[in-house]
Amino acid sequence: MHKLLRLAAAFPLALAAVALGTGAASASTVQHQRVVICHGTLNKPGVLAGTYRRDVVVVGVCFVNGGAAVIRGDLILAPGSALNATFAKNDVAGTGKSSLTVRGDLEVGSGAVLAMGCLPPENTCSDDPTATGQNLVRGDLLASHALALIVNASTIRGDVTVSGGGGGVTCAIPNHGIFKELQSPVFSDFEDNTIRGDLSVSGLRTCWFGALRNHVRGNLSDIRNTMADPDANEVLTNVIRGSIACFNNSPAVQFGDSMGSPNQVRHRAFGECGFNVRQPNPSPNGPLTPISIKI
Repeated sequence: MHKLLRLAAAFPLALAAVALGTGAASASTVQHQRVVICHGTLNKPGVLAGTYRRDVVVVGVCFVNGGAAVIRGDLILAPGSALNATFAKNDVAGTGKSSLTVRGDLEVGSGAVLAMGCLPPENTCSDDPTATGQNLVRGDLLASHALALIVNASTIRGDVTVSGGGGGVTCAIPNHGIFKELQSPVFSDFEDNTIRGDLSVSGLRTCWFGALRNHVRGNLSDIRNTMADPDANEVLTNVIRGSIACFNNSPAVQFGDSMGSPNQVRHRAFGECGFNVRQPNPSPNGPLTPISIKI
């Protein structure tokens, strides 16, 4: 886990450095009758900033680094696109804060990458390692066969549903795309978020996945996910008002080297996250510790 968390911490900064290394990013949005399209490339990403009264579609690569971006409709990441919303300060003008607010749903398409929110010092903000980058989605966060989701310190008022996706059961660095530029394996991570609905991750095939220190008012489910890193699937230190269910994962939910604590669950706990399940904390030789405890 420690290696992947270092990558998670470096991800926003590295992505910004790759993009800005060949010149400053410039706004690139096109107004259509029903939607706004933000388009760009890794070397010259588009910028979302200001208020949009329509749905917004990300095509290619876009950043939220020009101040507050408020989308009154849905935000849709087209297949193969990427959105970097990990800025805590406006590094275009050098003043104010950058943030993302989506009043509808946030939909992440096949092969797309979402990086949203950051916390110091574990998850370095792209432009201010001492600040906190917070974002808000008033609807649902829905990902279908997305490549990666790295979501931290954000509030989602609806459900978070991740179905399928990932870069395959490997920790090899891809030979194309954003993760090649970052020299990082593909991974997904949810940390320090407030989720008012359910958090559900199923069918993910990737190098590493974790869900740590989230406050979930609904249920949490971690089902049929397969990861290449033997230290993966650290679903820990979450506070869950509903129930938790973890089934058919490889590896099974574990403490790994996270130094995390048991999930605190108000209702019921099933499978790998059951109240009767104990795992070494830390692995492999630490004391046996419950994965979940009842509150």
